[in-house]
Amino acid sequence: MPRTGRRPGQGGTREKIAAAARAQFGKLGYERTTIRGIGRAARVDPKLVLHYFESKDGVFQAAMEFPFDPADAIPPLLAAGLDGLGIRLARFFIDVWDSPAGARAQALVRSVVASSEAAALMRDFVRREVLARVAEALELEDPEVRASLAASQLVGLAMLRYVVKVEPLASAPPAQIAAWIGPTLQRYFTDPNATTRPG
Repeated sequence: MPRTGRRPGQGGTREKIAAAARAQFGKLGYERTTIRGIGRAARVDPKLVLHYFESKDGVFQAAMEFPFDPADAIPPLLAAGLDGLGIRLARFFIDVWDSPAGARAQALVRSVVASSEAAALMRDFVRREVLARVAEALELEDPEVRASLAASQLVGLAMLRYVVKVEPLASAPPAQIAAWIGPTLQRYFTDPNATTRPG
């Protein structure tokens, strides 16, 4: 678990680092963001970034403030096997967004409209931290492509349900939405031909 205690005289440092990280990840994406760059943006020693968050993954998740830890949430979804995985994954996301703990996730979805940085954060988090874990666990070709395709469905769903509020998605029960979108997610993750390139 990342350490959350503050050093003497460092009140607010953790929050300042998280805010700087949020901006860096949003601007540069996960791969190009560095601990050194986050430290520079927050005007702290990079070692302090690691003191509070332990790793780049740790600071990324803290910057997102997403209401679940993918390392804990994804294995149970996979444990039940491939059958119905798409529906389980869709239902899991909808339940998170609809829950009281999902208020931050909904706020982030809404901010995507006005902020390219927020859009990049959401895209990177869903693709890399959640769906890439699923795709890699299935050991199929092109896990990154599969994760990106699935991310396009889930982020698009979030936009239509919580921001644009398009009916019937805005008011449909979670089970119904999962039944609609789940088969598409299932295809991206389990169909060997889902990432076939033309020509």
